[in-house]
Amino acid sequence: MLESLTSGTMAGAGSFRCQRCGYVLTLAASDALSDCPGCGGQSFVRASLFSVGRLGRENMEPEPQESLAHDAELLAEARTHIEQAGEYLLYEEDGETTLVALTREWTRVGRSLAADIRFDDPTVSRRHALLVRQPDGVRVLDDRSLNGVFVNGERVEWRVLEDGDEIVVGRYRLHFLSVTSESVLSGSQRRTGLNTAS
Repeated sequence: MLESLTSGTMAGAGSFRCQRCGYVLTLAASDALSDCPGCGGQSFVRASLFSVGRLGRENMEPEPQESLAHDAELLAEARTHIEQAGEYLLYEEDGETTLVALTREWTRVGRSLAADIRFDDPTVSRRHALLVRQPDGVRVLDDRSLNGVFVNGERVEWRVLEDGDEIVVGRYRLHFLSVTSESVLSGSQRRTGLNTAS
């Protein structure tokens, strides 16, 4: 029988599978188990990365309606702050919402000090994901992360992103926005409370 562990436990190095949705976290010896990035669950068992299949949307419990409504509201508000057509990433951290314009060909996401979008969290690898802008669209690539990159609940090695896609990196949920010049709202409709970065 497998020993069940809960979030907040100093579990030691290894891989741990969420008993609710199957998401696998890989931790170093000094890291504590966090809540599951996939479903928010708090119950884990030790797992092997080599025996775990791909995590698809069909394996996950549906997100609560409140969470979906919150995401829709967050995206709608973010669009009112965008003054220029382009691609953006939106995420929440410590109660603050940040909107980042993707202006360069490569944007690095990870725990490293060299990352363009940095999350200082044990569920995020130093080099976790890359966002690549090309004439035919924006792609997200898994940069050999331990815990994987998920787009709309599916673990991916790479994926072309579409407006509104959700990217999960460790315990962080990022939303991709692709804004056309026709949909840009006037600057007079901007509100306060949203951090913007480029």
